Amino acid sequence: MTTEPAQRRILVVDDDPTVAEVVAGYLLRAGFLVDRAADGPTAVARAAAVRPDLVVLDLMLPGLDGLEVCRRIRERGPVPVVMLTARGDQDDRILGLEVGADDYVTKPFSPRELVLRVESVLRRAGTPPPDGPWLRSGPLALDPAARRATRSGAELALTIREFDLLAFFLRHPGRVLGREELMRRVWGWEFGDLSTVTVHVRRLREKIEDDPARPRLISTVWGVGYRFDPPDAPAGAGAAAAPEAGAPDA
Repeated sequence: MTTEPAQRRILVVDDDPTVAEVVAGYLLRAGFLVDRAADGPTAVARAAAVRPDLVVLDLMLPGLDGLEVCRRIRERGPVPVVMLTARGDQDDRILGLEVGADDYVTKPFSPRELVLRVESVLRRAGTPPPDGPWLRSGPLALDPAARRATRSGAELALTIREFDLLAFFLRHPGRVLGREELMRRVWGWEFGDLSTVTVHVRRLREKIEDDPARPRLISTVWGVGYRFDPPDAPAGAGAAAAPEAGAPDA
């Protein structure tokens, strides 16, 4: 006797009732369970009560803005977040990614596109970690099966995507990895805004580097991408690299 897979629960947070109703309707038709909240405090309380599998979160909300809601929800544990931004402002998108959003959609948007983004994020978040022993490099140690990572023995608080990104770097030391390849192999996306990768690399550096402004573990290879340099690698190994200042070259 087969058991039907449990329906995924999505929390939709938007103070525009028309947008919330349309988004909820498309998600329901796609087979999801949907909860709704129209302001920041209600969203935080609802997320604590129902433990959603993913949150669709508007950036501009009464009570608490979407950035603060994302921070508070993430304090209770990792949960995928797709951020909605009202403007095509890159600063808004970057802020959303920096607080841990997994993806974003700019208003006005196609509800069908949003459903596809939700399904993509959930599919990637639900992918079981590959089997294998701990990954180690210098002060870093990562257990793929338990999704735990430490630096010099101290636990690292990584989001789902930061963990996957670090694991990928550790599995490919000394190799230059383009942002397109990282988006395809870590995010599972064939297309998307490459600033997503840029921001996650920056956030990961803040957690694993002694000096994130002068990274020694994850180097920027200008015009190409990034390279993970093991601490015990021979001096001068690999292509010329430089610390990142602002967004890297495309």
